[in-house]
Amino acid sequence: MSPVTKPRRWTVIASGLLCGLLALIVLFTERRAFYSPMAVVVVAAIGLAAVLLQLQLRNRDQAVAVHPPVWLNVVGIALALAALFADVFRFSLQVTQLLALGAVGSFAISSAIILHAFRKNRAVPK
Repeated sequence: MSPVTKPRRWTVIASGLLCGLLALIVLFTERRAFYSPMAVVVVAAIGLAAVLLQLQLRNRDQAVAVHPPVWLNVVGIALALAALFADVFRFSLQVTQLLALGAVGSFAISSAIILHAFRKNRAVPK
């Protein structure tokens, strides 16, 4: 088995498991739940987990490791937690939606930075 085949297999298996998790969430969730800002945050967090898992699998075999923007992920988690506890803090619906949008945006930007680094490292000739 060549060294290129083995890491790709684990990446495909991990991606399949995360897609299955997303499918289970969509199948067993009522339709009105998707109007909730927290549902969007959960789906975005699962997407970020998929990218971070791929980062972990890819960094094992690469000479130059790609590092995620930790501060951006911490901001996203803080915004997601603030949106989760919006009732406790007595935030309005608009503020809750903005918090959820900020969390999704920071997760998306973090994922885009990581994926861009993957493409940049792959384009370098060896």
